[in-house]
Amino acid sequence: MGLTTFLSVFLALSSLSSGLVNRPDFAKDILFLESHQNPSLERRDDVPAGFYAPPYYPTPNGGWISSWSSSYAKARLVVANMTLAEKVNLTTGTGILMGRCIGNTGSALRFGIPSLCLQDSALGIAATDNITAFPAGITVGATWNKALAYARGAAIGAEARGKGVNIQLGPTVGPLGRKPRGGRNWEGFGADPVLQSWGGAETIKGIQDMGVIATIKHFIANEQEAYRMDIPPHGLMKALSSNLDDRTLHELYAWPFADGIRAGVGAIMTSYNDVNGSASSQNSKMMNGILKDEMGFQGLIMSDWLAQIGGVSSALAGLDMAMPGDGSIPLLGLAYWGYELSTAVLNGTVPLERLNDMVTRVVATWYQLGQDSKDFPKPNFSANTADASGPCYPGALFSPTCVVNEYVNVQANHATVAREVAREAITVLKNDNETLPLSSKSVLKIFGTDAQKNPDGINSCNQRSCNKGTLGMGWGSGTANYPYMDDPITAIKLKATDVTFYNTDSFPSGITAVTGDIAMVFISSDSGENQYTVEGNDGDRKSSGLYAWHDGDNLVKAAAAKYATVIVVVHTVGPILVENWINLPSVKAVVFAHLPGQEAGASLTDILFGDYSPSGHLPYSIPKAESDYPASVSLMGFQFFQVQDTFSEGLYIDYRYLNKHSIAPRYAFGHGLSYTTFSKTDATVTAGKAMASVPPARAPKGSSPTYSKAIPSPAEVAWPTGFDRIWRYLYPYLDNPQDIVSTNAFTYPVGYQTTPQPDPVAGGDQGGNPALWDVMFTISVKVTNTGTVAGKEVVMVYVQYPSDNPWDTPIIQLRAFEKTATLAAGASATVSLQLTRRDLSIWDVVSQNWIIPVSSSKPFVFWIGNSTAGLTLACESLSKTCSGGRTPPVV
Repeated sequence: MGLTTFLSVFLALSSLSSGLVNRPDFAKDILFLESHQNPSLERRDDVPAGFYAPPYYPTPNGGWISSWSSSYAKARLVVANMTLAEKVNLTTGTGILMGRCIGNTGSALRFGIPSLCLQDSALGIAATDNITAFPAGITVGATWNKALAYARGAAIGAEARGKGVNIQLGPTVGPLGRKPRGGRNWEGFGADPVLQSWGGAETIKGIQDMGVIATIKHFIANEQEAYRMDIPPHGLMKALSSNLDDRTLHELYAWPFADGIRAGVGAIMTSYNDVNGSASSQNSKMMNGILKDEMGFQGLIMSDWLAQIGGVSSALAGLDMAMPGDGSIPLLGLAYWGYELSTAVLNGTVPLERLNDMVTRVVATWYQLGQDSKDFPKPNFSANTADASGPCYPGALFSPTCVVNEYVNVQANHATVAREVAREAITVLKNDNETLPLSSKSVLKIFGTDAQKNPDGINSCNQRSCNKGTLGMGWGSGTANYPYMDDPITAIKLKATDVTFYNTDSFPSGITAVTGDIAMVFISSDSGENQYTVEGNDGDRKSSGLYAWHDGDNLVKAAAAKYATVIVVVHTVGPILVENWINLPSVKAVVFAHLPGQEAGASLTDILFGDYSPSGHLPYSIPKAESDYPASVSLMGFQFFQVQDTFSEGLYIDYRYLNKHSIAPRYAFGHGLSYTTFSKTDATVTAGKAMASVPPARAPKGSSPTYSKAIPSPAEVAWPTGFDRIWRYLYPYLDNPQDIVSTNAFTYPVGYQTTPQPDPVAGGDQGGNPALWDVMFTISVKVTNTGTVAGKEVVMVYVQYPSDNPWDTPIIQLRAFEKTATLAAGASATVSLQLTRRDLSIWDVVSQNWIIPVSSSKPFVFWIGNSTAGLTLACESLSKTCSGGRTPPVV
């Protein structure tokens, strides 16, 4: 059988094994390749030279951070008395559809530890009822409001706890947004590591203040949906490899994870893709080296669903929890861990110390979040059905019946939080002639299906896998069910008395425009996760590109040809190109409402009709053409055996790239208009810690829990007498454990060792060396509302490195921001922003440390403004002076 024929047949058959995983249509790709003989699609299966995933063993044990010491002490007492079966139980999922939640672990009931419930998503509690469908992460990023990010996180945490969720699978900070077409960018907070960091960290704090374990994901460099997964049999078609250098990893993609760890996050989820040729779920450098050693992560690392591709290899590389537990083919009772992990410990292949650390991390995290409290609810919902009762284990061939849904309402007043976030994110890009705000007497002609909720039902498409009606979120596992949809047309009709709605994406014929009429056109752009293809878009915006869906550009142009005043409202997952209509004389105003969740209507009319002044700012740039970005951030197409996605642009994504090449965007990163005006004056810069190139030395690690090294008795994983097993459920038990003997036959990964690594110089605490967060400079600026209506302003600080800096560095980089409270007309407030050692540092790949390029003659320049194109003040590090009127270094 020929290779292409075998590949086509195998993948067609294997795709039947699980409807939960969308396997890319490789057969179609291969036929295309054969028919076109396109030289650009020649076989390329090797990671490019210079990109390497070095081995890093053994896994550093947890428990050496003082803020976790109490939880680890409690965990040690429990784990020291656990059987091998109980330990394995808590590290392995029970299998797809083997419990109420999207992921379920085994339990250790002797110690009061239940089966842990893991549940999507980053914007709410997925696949259930009586919850809130919050605005997406990208919408939170557009608020630039840290307090709102926290409030949304706390509300999600409260709802998770109310539903009995132990581990909430959010926030998302990877992807970062390197690729504008990337399918899941909307789950994160924006195309900048600092903006992403604050969104992630505040969300984590909010969720975990409710006693729920947050999960920061996806680690790391998960920037494209297509070809993201390893296709079994493993090695035939490997997951896409994200190939990036160490400095880019640290300064861009790992930055938000470090801040999440510093915030105390309890769980990290690995990504599907390879990193420099090594699968993320068994990449020892990424998990052992970066997360657990350098960044001092104390919680648990889990795999993404079905991302685990090996048992011993993933355990040794630092994975702590396998989700959902299944092996290469789900729903067959096969696992890489579970009973296989029991075997590997008994025969000595996986050191008992590694298993002890795995389960200790799980139990310590459970204690750290106070889930041993008697009032922590058990799961009261099912992610599998909306029925009140049904199979306890839907994935089993035969299952007992249980009450699975109790319909607990956890919404409280969270709709208010959702509306505040959606409102404050709304970003006015253009407002000629003060077209906005509107009057209630305005005569409005509304066009576009995006203005009204999906007529088939707001939740009619599974995981929102269609773009029909108002776009409130993307699609995939990062969604939640709408309890209701407050759509724009309903809200507009409550505010204006003369409204005509044309629920179509094709401009109607026979319309006569009357002087004074205002046309409002709703357009959208959608994306999501790779298990669904929507209108030719396989997660990423492959088919639509960066253009509005449903021929939105032509709808705008047709309205502009008929009406003298046109307002364009956009619901979108990310940047769209607006060049086809932005300069038309009739297009007077453009409003980006991002992804508002359930509160799409009133949040929008609050701004359109002037109840609030807009204060949203773009969390990404909007280019004039997609070709303004480097070719390396385009979507990768099919390649034999493994798609190689090389981050050759390095640090230069989004505004960093545009600035470097003097390319003016249509709308700059951070752009956003208000109905009022603000001045920024009286800026000062004050030095903090003395500026030294190298940070102070870290402290050595504290002690970690220790346990007996004696291999457990095989009887600990023998099937209990009279045990009534559920077929396909994943257990830790073995049929004949007494027959297992130690083996020397296993071939360990290259570079494997059991001697601990030296302490990384960049480590020392959660997130890294605590000196990285020493405040080096504090900038204060007076913000005054110089207009006539109340409003909020965002103050951003961008750092420009000394001109004699020997490293290649982006011209400016966002390093701090704050948003004012509402300022009445004429009112002022002083905003203080801190710059830390890390904010001024560069990752030195040689010394493996954060280095400040200190100069005695050339200053750091701290640019102050409200976008990369709106820098109005500059402060210098050496003279400690600030001034206005300087020409910014960027277009």
